[in-house]
Amino acid sequence: MIITKTPFRMSFFGGGTDIPEFFNSNKGAVISTTFDKFVYVTVRHLPRFFDYTTEIIYSKQERVKRISDIAHPMVRNAMNYLDMHELHIAYDADLPAKSGLGTSSTFAVGLLNAFYSLKGLKASKKKLALDAIHVEREMCKEAGGWQDQIAAAFGGFNRIDFDSNGFKVTPIKISKKRKKELNDNLLLFFTGFTRFSADVQKDTMSELFDKNAMYLEMLKLVDEAQKILENNKISLDEFGKLLNKTWMIKRKTGSSISNSKIDELYNKAIAAGALGGKILGAGGGGFFLFYVPREKQNDVKKALGLLEVPFEFENKGTQVIYDGPEVYDKHTKIEE
Repeated sequence: MIITKTPFRMSFFGGGTDIPEFFNSNKGAVISTTFDKFVYVTVRHLPRFFDYTTEIIYSKQERVKRISDIAHPMVRNAMNYLDMHELHIAYDADLPAKSGLGTSSTFAVGLLNAFYSLKGLKASKKKLALDAIHVEREMCKEAGGWQDQIAAAFGGFNRIDFDSNGFKVTPIKISKKRKKELNDNLLLFFTGFTRFSADVQKDTMSELFDKNAMYLEMLKLVDEAQKILENNKISLDEFGKLLNKTWMIKRKTGSSISNSKIDELYNKAIAAGALGGKILGAGGGGFFLFYVPREKQNDVKKALGLLEVPFEFENKGTQVIYDGPEVYDKHTKIEE
């Protein structure tokens, strides 16, 4: 049996420039971090006592005899990709899916990590990221960028650059004290409504070339944000103000990114003392992240009246947290 633990991510700047249709021509970059909320994936071989050969437990339960009958596209394609058979797969998570935290990609990375481990293999973080990108974007045909898979695999507070040759992960050079101060000034709230990221991405990508100038402007903010984070002489409040700027641009890049409810919540937070914020992920719902000075945080919490999710940054990325031996009758052959 294998159990993997893979972190959720929050993206601050550059979201959208990680889409190949953009970065293959213009290059792209994001600044993001992972934090201490996780997706857990348990995988073990299924003993041959049942009239089904594969069992998958997530929001639904699937029991099938053939891989081709699996409804969950990620599981079906990942099993085909790594030639996996006769498995029990269980998904659990600290936060809800379809909420802008890269849940599907986090699951993809954790699942592939578990599959490799079950085979007795150790895949590098880069291999896991690239495999997750391939399975999600090519095999599952889901629209979207590359940053979620990379963040989930590598973990940490990073700048990720993209171009036609691939990607590069560079840790942000920020002191522990300054990093904690940033963490303490960020508040995460659940809006109460979710959406499927790929649907928002399709809408955004259909308008991508009309909004090219906006994506280039968002790309420039990545450099500005990195300078703020790495220069101890600059107040971190400038990071919050820059979040406001990137949100004002992002909300114009697709008709599904914001709505009247999201705009109302954002305006309430700003009026109560937040310096900036953004909907995480593709937009349309999920989680709202705000930068709020400590003395204004109670005012913002009261104004929004939303469920707050306390968090701390993490830097380990996907991990195998349990690797237990499986013992079968010597006459039983398990195909891998």
